[in-house]
Amino acid sequence: MPYIDESPTMSPQLSARSQGGGDSVSPTPPEGLAPGVEAGKGLEMRKLVLSGFLASEEIYINQLEALLLPMKPLKATATTSQPVLTIQQIETIFYKIQDIYEIHKEFYDSLCPKVQQWDSQVTMGHLFQKLASQLGVYKAFVDNYKVALETAEKCSQSNNQFQKISEELKVKGPKDSKDSHTSVTMEALLYKPIDRVTRSTLVLHDLLKHTPVDHPDYPLLQDALRISQNFLSSINEDIDPRRTAVTTPKGETRQLVKDGFLVEVSEGSRKLRHVFLFTDVLLCAKLKKTSAGKHQQYDCKWYIPLADLVFPSPEESEASPHVHPFPDHELEDMKMKISALKSEIQKEKANKGQSRAIERLKKKMFENEFLLLLNSPTIPFRIHNRNGKSYLFLLSSDYERSEWREAIQKLQKKDLQAFVLSSVELQVLTGSCFKLRTVHNIPVTSNKDDDESPGLYGFLHVIVHSAKGFKQSAHLYCTLEVDSFGYFVSKAKTRVFRDTTEPKWDEEFEIELEGSQSLRILCYEKCYDKTKVNKDNNEIVDKIVGKGQIQLDPQTVETKNWHTDVIEMNGIKVEFSMKFTSRDMSLKRTPSKKQTGVFGVKISVVTKRERSKVPYIVRQCVEEVEKRGIEEVGIYRISGVATDIQALKAVFDANNKDILLMLSDMDINAIAGTLKLYFRELPEPLLTDRLYPAFMEGIALSDPAAKENCMMHLLRSLPDPNLITFLFLLEHLKRVAEKEPINKMSLHNLATVFGPTLLRPSEVESKAHLTSAADIWSHDVMAQVQVLLYYLQHPPISFAELKRNTLYFSTDV
Repeated sequence: MPYIDESPTMSPQLSARSQGGGDSVSPTPPEGLAPGVEAGKGLEMRKLVLSGFLASEEIYINQLEALLLPMKPLKATATTSQPVLTIQQIETIFYKIQDIYEIHKEFYDSLCPKVQQWDSQVTMGHLFQKLASQLGVYKAFVDNYKVALETAEKCSQSNNQFQKISEELKVKGPKDSKDSHTSVTMEALLYKPIDRVTRSTLVLHDLLKHTPVDHPDYPLLQDALRISQNFLSSINEDIDPRRTAVTTPKGETRQLVKDGFLVEVSEGSRKLRHVFLFTDVLLCAKLKKTSAGKHQQYDCKWYIPLADLVFPSPEESEASPHVHPFPDHELEDMKMKISALKSEIQKEKANKGQSRAIERLKKKMFENEFLLLLNSPTIPFRIHNRNGKSYLFLLSSDYERSEWREAIQKLQKKDLQAFVLSSVELQVLTGSCFKLRTVHNIPVTSNKDDDESPGLYGFLHVIVHSAKGFKQSAHLYCTLEVDSFGYFVSKAKTRVFRDTTEPKWDEEFEIELEGSQSLRILCYEKCYDKTKVNKDNNEIVDKIVGKGQIQLDPQTVETKNWHTDVIEMNGIKVEFSMKFTSRDMSLKRTPSKKQTGVFGVKISVVTKRERSKVPYIVRQCVEEVEKRGIEEVGIYRISGVATDIQALKAVFDANNKDILLMLSDMDINAIAGTLKLYFRELPEPLLTDRLYPAFMEGIALSDPAAKENCMMHLLRSLPDPNLITFLFLLEHLKRVAEKEPINKMSLHNLATVFGPTLLRPSEVESKAHLTSAADIWSHDVMAQVQVLLYYLQHPPISFAELKRNTLYFSTDV
């Protein structure tokens, strides 16, 4: 029977687990509509959730009807001299379908009028509770599911008449749909009941989220959710039988456990591979290029039986094959191109542009996103076959590396046998990969549907409070990862809390989000063993003791108040709080109301008061960074602890005599963060509001000589305190970039961090320049980065020389 993949994107195994990465979902939803929240809004949301569910319930009932349609004629022929199927075969294939149909028809008929005549008094919790109480029928269906599929497969192969019936079952379209019928295979329809329980559970979550706790429906929905989750947990062990391929050497069914796209270093270059982890073998494959209309297939690059697979430790592993690293500035250029293309696509759609033009832009965007995905990962993940070859993957996230390693190690605990696949067996296994895969698309935004969330753009403030649940004392710290441009990157790291079972960090971080949808927290045990050799700069020898992930739900995060949550990981509980500031809110420069401090005060006022050429705060922060932070990996990019930054801000504002002592004790990332904050909070940018349009025009000039004249003239036009401070900072950033092999901060990286900080106009001026909040790499931001990069790449510029040289011609700016 031909295979049509109509399986859901979320398998039953996954859906019973929480989206936050824990092992189970509590029947109590996140704080949704607690008492006091707008009842009207909650009521509207409940109606929207139910309307959507009702529409999908109608489709589901039509699918069950289509499945039942051939059952009666098949039964009628079973007693004749020429039966298509026997009574026993019919009962096996259609087992419990009639019962499931009747349950859902009754549920739909009861719920529909309630949704159509919606008001605040409507209750429907009892309907969901009754539906959940009938899940025993689904249990019987699931237990028989594998046999039903096998029977249908055999009957299809032995009977042409049944094969024709099972390949094209007609499903009625919804009432309002133009499509009267669609053709679906019997195999796809038999999977629908399993998918339905998952959907119902997700809807119960959403309903609870928008139901006040004092509403009569609340306890009933809670009970229905508990029953549904228990049922899903019970069928988690019954992995979808279609996710299997041939058998293991011990005669057991070989099942696909995990798959995904990874970057492999092969023959000195990066290649994107689709990696499949089966119960007893890891297979690395590449999708073959096929002509249009032909069935796609995978080509096996290599495989390792799990019995032969080992993870070499950093000191045991061979030196990595040399791969020419992709320059940071080229990766940043790609991000800018992607964002510019995204803007163009949105404009075309808004103007109802030609679909051909949109497709052309989408193709360009995919090409850039693919290159970024291929060239950005740097964390090594080594795999060794004890009988020979080693393989190296590069990942962007230690979380992802840990997931792969844990999944393999869990399977290796079983009694596995070594084996060699014959060419036919390998062909069958590789051939099954296309049908079995769970990850269908390369994880880039151009592969997303238009209605999928674009993610959050702006700043996420996270406080990592504490952790509990450690069985023995250790040196512990946490890192934070968020996704952007289709992959995860590490954004912040707490300090190491030494020799404890209950670390209390209470550290706050400001994390820039670029279309992010998830936050990951990883908890590490610090390794101080100096015998561990780092063969790669990017090797992480510290041990992950726990990890978890939460979805960044805009409704939860986008509030002015802090939202406190707990992530559970391997028995460890990490408590944290977060709040989100959108990009347009974070762009505001707020002048200080008091002129006594230094933050939010004009630079000319500060230098005059101090009788200095460069503000004291700038000189001291730069001196401290050059003394002990110039070799710090990610200096100026890694977030400092927000509470430390605020403490330094207060000390500088008060001109406290303990400033130098405090600076010498403070974490270097906090000092770097204080310097960035000082420039960000200036009432107008260092390069001034007045000259901003001219800087934007100057950097866009094509002729190098004209650009040089213009850019130098603009510097000369700055007020002296601004110019001297800018040149002082410029030379400092160049010295930081000289240490790029150690600190990983190139001139381009530094321009990306400081460009918007030094150029972004103040609030009044910026209104004319702001694009949509979602377009983080807007044309303005790109230009701001390019202006600073121009000066960073320029030969040394001295104040005296600038003032001495005059242009052949002068124009007013």
